[in-house]
This record gives sequence, C-alpha cells and structure tokens, in this order.
Amino acid sequence: MNRKEEVVQQTLRQVFNDAAIEYDKSRFAGGLTNYNYIMEIQGETYVIREPGTMTEHFINRKVERINTGIASELGVNSKCVYCDSDTGVKISVYIRESKNLAQVNPSTKENLLGVSNILKKLHQSNLKFSNRFDWKKEIALYEKLVYKQNGLMFSDYFTLKERLIHFMEDNLEEEFYCLCHNDTVPENFLLDKKGEYYLIDWEYSGQNDPAWDIAAYIIESQLGKKAIEQFFSFYYESNVPEPEKLKIKCYLMAQDLLWTVWALIRHYSGDDFLEYCCNRYERFRKNMEHIEELDRYPIENMVRYKS
Repeated sequence: MNRKEEVVQQTLRQVFNDAAIEYDKSRFAGGLTNYNYIMEIQGETYVIREPGTMTEHFINRKVERINTGIASELGVNSKCVYCDSDTGVKISVYIRESKNLAQVNPSTKENLLGVSNILKKLHQSNLKFSNRFDWKKEIALYEKLVYKQNGLMFSDYFTLKERLIHFMEDNLEEEFYCLCHNDTVPENFLLDKKGEYYLIDWEYSGQNDPAWDIAAYIIESQLGKKAIEQFFSFYYESNVPEPEKLKIKCYLMAQDLLWTVWALIRHYSGDDFLEYCCNRYERFRKNMEHIEELDRYPIENMVRYKS
C-alpha cells in the first residue's frame, strides 16, 4: 500500500469510526484527474476518491470543498459526505443504478435535454463561487509544472497559443461570468434509474463564461451536427447569436490546448497520458489552420480528431 492509499484508508477509518475498514480498490469507478472506487461501508455504498498524481499542485481543494457545497445546495450534485481540503480525499454517496452519460450515449435527445437543464440551472443561479476559472492563468500554471519536471513543450506550442489568444482578444465579445463547472465531460453527468441527472466532480469549478461549459460538453462528447443543433435549441431556446458561436469555437480550441498541457504534467510524472496529449494537440493544430475563417468553419468539424 502506497502513501496515498494509506491516507485514504486512515480517512475512511476516522470518518466511519471503524479501525477495521480496509481500503478496497476492486471496483474502479473511473476518473482522469483522480481515481474513484466504489465501496460498501456499514450497509451503505460510497464513491471514494483517491487524488491523482500532482493534483496537489494544480487543484485548490479548499475552493473545491466550498464549491461542492454550493453545487449540492443548488441540487445538481450527488451527496458529498466528506471532503478533505488538505489531502484531497472525498467520500460521496453512490447513486445506485446510475450510469454516466459516456456509458449510455451523450448525444441522445433525452440526454442533451437533461444536460441543458442542469447547465441552465447552474448558469442562471444567483449563487456565486468565490473563485474565477481563467484558462490562461491555469495553463500558465500547468506550463510551470511541466518545466518543473524537466519536460518539453511541442515545438510550435507557444506560437500557436499566442495566435489563439490574440485572435480571441481581437474578435470575442465581453465574457459573462456565472457559476460554471468547467469540466463538463459526459463522465461527470450521471443518470439514475428515475431519470434524474446529476453533475459531479467540482474541482475545476469557478466563475466563468457559460459558453465554456457548452463547448466542453460538445468537444468531450464529440457531438455531431444534429446533436449540436439539438443541444443549442435546448440550452439557448432560440437561434444562437453568431458572436456566441464564435466564442464556443474559440473555447473548443482553448480547451484542447489547456488539457494538452495538463496531460503533459501527468505524462512527465509517469502516468500513461501521452497518446491523450498528442491527440488533443493534433486536433488543436488542425483547428488552428482554420482560425482566419473560424466564423464559417463548422463546429462539428472541430470536434473530430485529425484523420
């Protein structure tokens, strides 16, 4: 048992006041940033989060704990039993007979409506997170962590990054800030047997432009043309203004760039993320070839990996 596993086991024994509890990793529940496991404890089923490699350097667990509470207050999160802002260990009630949307199909009409309803509830709330998610500041932090591990960036990385930033500064309308999840991958949306939807894992949450969440769900689910149109109709309830579409397209590229560097951190720390990293960066490169015609470049083309 390594140090992180020892911390998780000690936490479980303290929280449930049972020195006989053994940390069981036999039921893996998924995760990229962290590793989640399902355990039966004292007659109840829980999801136990073991923090992933290097997360203590780029995740603010104190902010996450507060934001998780706000999301629960809003009624969109699964019930969190315990969240340690020092160790990153989290214990949540397992939603029985639930599946994440990546397991069932993130692009069905029913799931697009469910996701839209949760995001509207989040984005239209009068509540506020105390922090702001700024992708440019996040990526600057990630770059430092790559270099701290003596890692290398792609040869054209900084040239393309600056080109994207300048394009966004010159062409996007002012951003609007509200509650945002900022990691709306289909794996973070749960659907239970009653047809209820939940949005989990709030470690990247913060005030941001809602178009970031929209863009993330599109690209992470690799939605096709019809699904994108349905998603827009459910969320916006009218025609999407062209400036909003342009913002979404820019965020698609910014996200590929951000998570490329995130994956480099994991790669240089010994985790198997190199293929994930290269795929995202190649898609970013491919889309940057169309930046001067971005207003006419179809969103559905942007989610495809380079063939």
